[in-house]
Amino acid sequence: MSTMQDSREATMVGRRSDGTLIRRPLSPHLQVYDMLQMTSALSISHRITGVAWVAGVLVMTWWLVAAAAGPSAFDAVQWFLGSFLGILLLMGVTAAAWFHTLAGIRHLAWDAGWGYDIPTVYKTGRAVLIGTAVLTALTWLMLLISW
Repeated sequence: MSTMQDSREATMVGRRSDGTLIRRPLSPHLQVYDMLQMTSALSISHRITGVAWVAGVLVMTWWLVAAAAGPSAFDAVQWFLGSFLGILLLMGVTAAAWFHTLAGIRHLAWDAGWGYDIPTVYKTGRAVLIGTAVLTALTWLMLLISW
C-alpha cells in the first residue's frame, strides 16, 4: 500500500546527481489564487503589464526604424499611431507603463521589508490603481495640450 497522500507528490520526487532521492517543492499554480482578491489580481496584472511593456518597446522600435528608413515608412507608422486603434494602443501602453512602474515601486518597498501587513497591502494596492488612472490621465492630458 502506498503512503502517498496526494497524487501530486509523485512529481515532487527527484534524484540528486549521486542518485539519492529528494523532494522538490511544488510552486502554486493559478488554481490556488483567488482572482478577485486584490493581492492576486495586482500580482498577475504586474506580470501582464510587463509583457505589455515589451509590446510598447516593439512599437517604439518600429517607429524608430521607420524614421531611419525614410519619409514614406515614417508616414505609414505615423498614420497608424494617429489612428483610433493606434491611439488606443498608445493609451494602453501608457497605462501599462504607469501600473508596472507603480507596482514595481510597491515591490521594492516589500523587498525592503515594509508594507507586509494586510491593511498596508490593500492601501498600497489601491494607491497603485488610483495612481495608474491619475498618471495615465495626466500624461494624456499633457500630450493633448501640447499636440
